[in-house]
Amino acid sequence: MAFEKVLTRNVGNPAVLSLAGYEGVGGYVALRKALKEMTPLEVTEEVKKSGLRGRGGAGFPTGVKWGFVPRGGERPVYLINNADESEPGTFKDRLLMAHDPHLVLEGTMISAYALECHHAFIYIRGEYVREYEILMAALTELRGKGYLGRGILGSDYDLQVTIVRGAGAYICGEETALMNSLEGRRGEPRLKPPFPAQRGIFGSPTNINNTETLANIPFIIERGAAWFTGIGKERNAGPKLYCVSGHVRNPGVFELPMTITCNELIQEHAGGMLHSGHPVKAFIPGGSSVPVLRADELDVVMSYDDLAEAGTMLGSAGGIVMDETTCMVDALRNLEAFYDHESCGQCTPCRQGCGWLHSLLTRLENGGGVEADIPLITELADNIQGHTICPLGDAAAMPARAMVAKFEDEFRAHVTRKGCPLRDKVMA
Repeated sequence: MAFEKVLTRNVGNPAVLSLAGYEGVGGYVALRKALKEMTPLEVTEEVKKSGLRGRGGAGFPTGVKWGFVPRGGERPVYLINNADESEPGTFKDRLLMAHDPHLVLEGTMISAYALECHHAFIYIRGEYVREYEILMAALTELRGKGYLGRGILGSDYDLQVTIVRGAGAYICGEETALMNSLEGRRGEPRLKPPFPAQRGIFGSPTNINNTETLANIPFIIERGAAWFTGIGKERNAGPKLYCVSGHVRNPGVFELPMTITCNELIQEHAGGMLHSGHPVKAFIPGGSSVPVLRADELDVVMSYDDLAEAGTMLGSAGGIVMDETTCMVDALRNLEAFYDHESCGQCTPCRQGCGWLHSLLTRLENGGGVEADIPLITELADNIQGHTICPLGDAAAMPARAMVAKFEDEFRAHVTRKGCPLRDKVMA
């Protein structure tokens, strides 16, 4: 049976940018069902039963995460839709916001109801100017037609939604740094505990979910958890958005079940390699912060658990394809330049280590490296990973360790040949 696309079903249909157009294709049916036929606890339980895992990177069960938030306390509960999509190679949330803003809003509204939250926030990446404008237009229309505010859709539930723009910091994709930024503070991660569910923004219980995660909620409520668990495989259920960029003929976002292999994603959906004479050399399956796979490892299924067994991660499902012309030393140098630039500087291992990694790799690429530099890369990564407040340090360390381990001969060739052995070949 053919796979039914739901998250991207409205892509290419500009009519759904309006409230009337979205409702014309079944929009806000799930919201009405939740408000009129289900209690907040029943919505939470349905999401738990679905097995939906967070699509932002960690893959934590969404319904379980909602259950950590205390209800009925003195302080209000807040929900944050994390649309600060800054992971290199990742652009799935951007697609949803640009082409189906009401789906993003409906998922946010249902989730807020489940959490008994009366003020939700959408924290959007500052560079997403067009997407911000599209979301704002949809939000303004909802407010004008009584879908937000007091007694929405004739219920006794009140809700406000506020969109907050980031200022271009990668670190603010981390949930505690995001909270600081939303409060007007410097975008630095917070020590945990306390966890956001107990003490988040404004000192109140806060739940934070990725945009794609929340976009799944209307379909779970409308169709039921059993429908969702029937897609994909156990513990890896539901439709998934995969991004593919790099040396492929058809880069883009692809909605597929989590039974697809890396090879199938690249060859069948992304159109195969950009240049037929240059086969795959390496593939980063989950955004730039996860360990790389070699060409001979690409028959692995792109699910949370299968990729973990293969020694990497699904992460944000931002697949980056590199062909045989790619210098892995230079690719890693480029990644470490990014993480060095984006480190908030709060933790010494990350602040110093990312810069040292970048300098070391630059020296190797430019022909000044020595044999001792190669194990030093791994040693530096080991001294960073697990020793910082937030995962940015890990994001810099994991690709470094994996690339050295899997392409060590290429790193050594940079030492023996006093520079990149691929440079002349690529130029030719």
